[in-house]
Amino acid sequence: MKFLRTALLTLRLALPKIGVAYMSVLLTSNLNRIAIREFAVPALIITIMIGLHNFISPLQVFWGRASDRHPLRGYHRTPYILGGAFVASLAFPLLPPLLAPMRNHSVPAIMAGFAVLIVYGIALAAMGDSHHTLIADVTNERQRGSVMAAVWFVMIISIIASAIFLAVNMPTYDAATMQHLYNLTPFLVLLTTLAGILGIEHRSSSPRVAAQSGNVFALTANVLRINTDARRFFGFMFLAICAIFVQDSILELFGAEVFKLDVGATSRFTSTWGAGALLGMVVVGVVSGARATSKSKVATLGGILVAIGLAGIAVSGFLGVLLLLTPSIFVMGLGAGIFNVGALALMMDMTPSGARGTYMGIWGMAQALGTGVAAIVSGALHTVLIEQLGLAPAPSYLLIFSGEAMLMVGAIVLLREVSVQRFIGATSMDLRELPVLDGLAA
Repeated sequence: MKFLRTALLTLRLALPKIGVAYMSVLLTSNLNRIAIREFAVPALIITIMIGLHNFISPLQVFWGRASDRHPLRGYHRTPYILGGAFVASLAFPLLPPLLAPMRNHSVPAIMAGFAVLIVYGIALAAMGDSHHTLIADVTNERQRGSVMAAVWFVMIISIIASAIFLAVNMPTYDAATMQHLYNLTPFLVLLTTLAGILGIEHRSSSPRVAAQSGNVFALTANVLRINTDARRFFGFMFLAICAIFVQDSILELFGAEVFKLDVGATSRFTSTWGAGALLGMVVVGVVSGARATSKSKVATLGGILVAIGLAGIAVSGFLGVLLLLTPSIFVMGLGAGIFNVGALALMMDMTPSGARGTYMGIWGMAQALGTGVAAIVSGALHTVLIEQLGLAPAPSYLLIFSGEAMLMVGAIVLLREVSVQRFIGATSMDLRELPVLDGLAA
């Protein structure tokens, strides 16, 4: 009976990821390709636009502190998850009509696109931080590896399903079909979020003990300044996410420009990557459930496989060997799946009781900044190397993907210097100093 309750809780905690996955696929595998290839919107503009919401990630610290300190009717996480999901999903029906004016470099349309995705980013920050904090609240240290494996398993399954759904329903661009697919977003996101979290959180009548008031951004800077392990872990998360996601906005373009693949073929990249990620998550979930596993070692193994996969993609494009591309994408996905489970479980271990929302916000900020920088860097490199300097696509992508692999190696080196036990000991001092820091920052 206990197993069934845990399994049901895990499944419900994973359900909000279905809507998040659908929104992610629309932005990174659909909107970017259509805007660049069908409407000739400059890659730099569209990748900055898509990646901009990640630079609103410092608000994750704000939302984390808010959920620690300001419950609504006794609920610390649920209102922020639901509100964030609702607002984020409303952005998508507004995006397709902006593409045609963007083709003509309409400044109002471009500004509107940025505004819509800024609001999306603010809402997603509230939803994402509160959802991960809820998982940390309702699970113990032993459970987190297997629970996070299951949550991200559902996420990747949903990414694959979303990519297949989009490829089947829109194999070639059609304006009416695109609008219909984007209009589905609010219904899907709200349905899965409501089914996933209602009734899971226990009501509380008081704010979290350690969540002091004050300037959350100054607090973040001070925590990273005075806590060496926090600073190293923040840097590790930032570099690793950068290394994984530089390819995210340009992998489909790589397939089109180097191998001349059509929309349907490049859409299957997501399925291949997702299949590898699923396998990685299943393996880690099974192993973590059977015996205690070092989360740092799991994240390190995943990072090494990501670097190998990226190197394979780089070589396949440079040599023009299409047969090497699919296995390389699969290995990259395998590594990403293993890495996600290890890194996110480790991230939850590094959230002291009483300030979980705050610290989840700090680590979430590192992830989001990494994703945002990756999106902008990928678009900038594409624009500079291929569009402005006129380099051939194959050597250009060789530079980009091999650079990603080296970034991941750097992240792994940084992780080796992080100690969870030392961090927790130092954090107890950080928490005692928070009122002083807040007073200085006010």
